[in-house]
Amino acid sequence: FSLSYGTGTLGYSREEFLILQMVGVLAFGLFIPVAAVLADRFGMRKVMVGVSIGIALFGLILAPLLGSGNVVGVLGFLCIGFALMGMTYGPLGTALAAPFPTAVRYTGASLTFNLGGIFGASFAPYIATWLASTYGLHTVGYYMIIAAVITLLAFGFIRQTAE
Repeated sequence: FSLSYGTGTLGYSREEFLILQMVGVLAFGLFIPVAAVLADRFGMRKVMVGVSIGIALFGLILAPLLGSGNVVGVLGFLCIGFALMGMTYGPLGTALAAPFPTAVRYTGASLTFNLGGIFGASFAPYIATWLASTYGLHTVGYYMIIAAVITLLAFGFIRQTAE
């Protein structure tokens, strides 16, 4: 979504925006091991709940950062957004494996990850583009808040395991 919005609405060239995205992706990569270490120290559930709350809060600042159109705001949007996404990947394996018994844990985690990507994440850019073009950029932030709340509710249904 952000590449399309940055090049289409904000007027960045594809090359300019891809450089900004690469910096954001560095934040993604750097925060994966940070989240993994935090999950080892404090537990997967606490980290994932904290990150989900962070994503909800990020939904509130998405429009002011990305919509600012200036390089600092856009780069802040990309770095914070990618860092939060990276924070989900550190403990994600444990979160996806926790609900399944040992005999089917690998299959359950794999199916959950892939089906979630197909039916959840694959539609997100289209939904975000439609929301931004129809109702304004702020609604994309609300969409993220709703997704974070759904995630928080889902963590209420994942059985507690020894962490």
